[in-house]
Amino acid sequence: MAKAKADSKTLKATLMKSSIGAKPQIKATVESLGFRRMHQTRELPDNPAVRGMLKAVNFLVAVEGEPYIRPKRSRYKIWRARSTKKHKRGN
Repeated sequence: MAKAKADSKTLKATLMKSSIGAKPQIKATVESLGFRRMHQTRELPDNPAVRGMLKAVNFLVAVEGEPYIRPKRSRYKIWRARSTKKHKRGN
């Protein structure tokens, strides 16, 4: 009976998308959840703090029992300005 209670208080989460190029805050959240590589599954305690972290990175992480919708565009990436060298040369 004790094992059944312990299972009900955990969440299974899988890192589906890489955090390479993401903002530092998002990278830190993924790291604090304990993910080291893609498609790694972790059993995390079911508490408000962990649920908040999973909600913040829901575009990277799939939670068991909830549908994972892959983002169409990476809005969490750090966008950089294009180079103007080509335009300065006159090409």
